[in-house]
Amino acid sequence: MRTRAQRNLEKGSSMVEFALVGIPLIFILISIFEISRGMWMYETVAHAVREGARYAAVHGQDCTTSPNQCDAKFSDIAARIRDGGVGLDPDQLNITITTAAGAGAGTYASKGPSTLTTLLADNSSFSGWTFGSPAGPATGAGTDVIVTGVFPFRSALAMFWPGSSNMSFSTVNLGATSRERIAF
Repeated sequence: MRTRAQRNLEKGSSMVEFALVGIPLIFILISIFEISRGMWMYETVAHAVREGARYAAVHGQDCTTSPNQCDAKFSDIAARIRDGGVGLDPDQLNITITTAAGAGAGTYASKGPSTLTTLLADNSSFSGWTFGSPAGPATGAGTDVIVTGVFPFRSALAMFWPGSSNMSFSTVNLGATSRERIAF
């Protein structure tokens, strides 16, 4: 039979064991949640720009010719990106919309980078967008539409770092690009 002194020693050792095992285990679990949150944000940005590029490719130059009446505006593309990027702050998400004339011709027309909120208010026509030099439609058949999105990710792990009030943690920019060809 154990004495009272022996039981008290065992209580102290269980607290030391928890400190050695439990605290790092909790930190690892929180780290797993933060990595998962970062991966979710990246995939959301990628999905949003993919949706915007698809919408822009389908609503190219020939979309406005008779009998079609689907003049796309930059605000329409931005609304599609917003709908695909559920949970992303539109003031933080920077979007660039670019078109490339011909496969590898190297002529570009570009809009941005600007925040998604700014693009949501832009009612200028995307379907009527033209290149400066050489002149021609920037949204015609065979033109590539490239939508790029960048979202800053700030980790919540900084609050667990000792002395975090004196340290500045930089953000990780999660960027995604989607390229679609206007077929008609």
